[in-house]
Amino acid sequence: MDLIETVRPLAKKTDSKILMVVLDGVGGLPLTVNGETELATAKTPNLDALAVESQLGLVELVAAGITPGSGPGHLSLFGYDPLNYVVGRGALSAVGIGVKLNAGDVAVRGNFASLGESRLIIDRRAGRPSNEKNAEVVAKLRAAIPEIDGTPVEIYSESEHRFVVVFRATGTPLGADVSDVDPQVTGVPPRTAMAHDPASERTAHLVNAFVTRAEAALADESQVNGVLFRGYSDVPHFPNFDEIYQLRAACIASYPMYRGLASLVGMDVLPVEGEEDALAGKVAALKEHWHDYDFFYWHVKKTDSTGEDGDFAAKVKKIELFDALLPELRALQPDVLCIVGDHSTPSKLASHSWHPVPLLINSRYGRKDLAQRYTEEEAQKGSLGLRRGTDVMPLLMANALKLQKYGA
Repeated sequence: MDLIETVRPLAKKTDSKILMVVLDGVGGLPLTVNGETELATAKTPNLDALAVESQLGLVELVAAGITPGSGPGHLSLFGYDPLNYVVGRGALSAVGIGVKLNAGDVAVRGNFASLGESRLIIDRRAGRPSNEKNAEVVAKLRAAIPEIDGTPVEIYSESEHRFVVVFRATGTPLGADVSDVDPQVTGVPPRTAMAHDPASERTAHLVNAFVTRAEAALADESQVNGVLFRGYSDVPHFPNFDEIYQLRAACIASYPMYRGLASLVGMDVLPVEGEEDALAGKVAALKEHWHDYDFFYWHVKKTDSTGEDGDFAAKVKKIELFDALLPELRALQPDVLCIVGDHSTPSKLASHSWHPVPLLINSRYGRKDLAQRYTEEEAQKGSLGLRRGTDVMPLLMANALKLQKYGA
């Protein structure tokens, strides 16, 4: 049985509050044998003090050896088995920026890229252009590609190198089972999109035609001169998070994809002031709405971005910046405070990885724990052991005294 259906009849409303902090991609690797990870290298006095008072463990978001995408990683943390509940990144990004998807449409997550001779990929993120440059290039593509063979094409800015394309169905629904254009490595050309079933053949054709026309439209650009696609998705449907857990749940995140995922599962998405991933704005939003909700999903992105850039020192710095504001979160006195990642992004690999992420749960009902810091190595000593990602929500609910007894 789906764990959600086990938890649903046990959930009960209480006045207790849960704060789930997701440090995106926080898990790491040492740069040298027997060295320290980014978390262990960072100076984190506030996390260290919290760890001493908490229960720790490690979490596998999908399964052993499986590298999670951000969507599956978050779904797992929210209690939705990512092997049963599947959504493409395109839909998450589209919904996150307020785009309404209709039945039969397909949304696709795009990366602007830098291409060299023979279309070889030099940079999969085109040097992370500014949001202003992103909007400029999107405007250029909108003018060049308003439709393809009678299919309306909508192009939206997301942030930096990210954009979203929506292919609008006109009659026959478009399939979303299409292979990625993004090879997720450099030094090779973009891949040709291939349909995995007959219903997706037109979508694959549209994607390949878009790539060709986009490269022609961007030929005069020195850096943002290519596009890569992955994460095709039609309209997804999920059981409602609030109804499953009997919670009033809110999302505090800056990046559209995470806001989109929270919206799709039924959380209220709160406005955040400031630049993307402005931590001060997220703290302000949490304080402003603290009495309005009893569950908060609070997201930090840059611990992931710096790992993807292969910048060990920068990732350490982002961890330390979070540590500095942790006292403000603790001052709100959540009944349960959870700190976890949605996947590991070691700067050594400059990509997501399969390594378990450290989990911390702080409540007044925890057992004695040997872990002394919030690090991968210390988490191995913790009383929570190695868990599946879908275990996290039931553990938080239990620590908040929001679950009834199972059976007589």
